[in-house]
Formats: sequence, structure tokens, C-alpha cells
Amino acid sequence: MSKKTEEGYAVWVPGLLGCWSQGQTEDEALENIKDAIKTYLETVEELSKDRVSRHGEVK
Repeated sequence: MSKKTEEGYAVWVPGLLGCWSQGQTEDEALENIKDAIKTYLETVEELSKDRVSRHGEVK
């Protein structure tokens, strides 16, 4: 998603809470959000790699 602002463009990913970026042009903002998504996913992976996953069945 993107929005024109006074400073340029703001972009965000609704499915990734807190993942957003900006740029002076729409193209720059879209390039920046690619880096933000990559960093976001790498951080989630790093923070969750030692966690034990528990699954349960819901009836």
C-alpha cells in the first residue's frame, strides 16, 4: 500500500505489522520497502529460530 505525503511517498505492508518505508518518489519508496520486507523477515526468523513450536488440535 502507498500514500503520497508532503515529503514523498510512504509505503507499508498490511500483513507485516510495523513494516513500512518511504521515499521521495514512488519508485524509491517501492525499492526501499523491498529492503524493509527482507529485514523484517530476517528478524522474525532470527528471533524465532530457538523457539519451540507447540501445536494443538481444536475440536
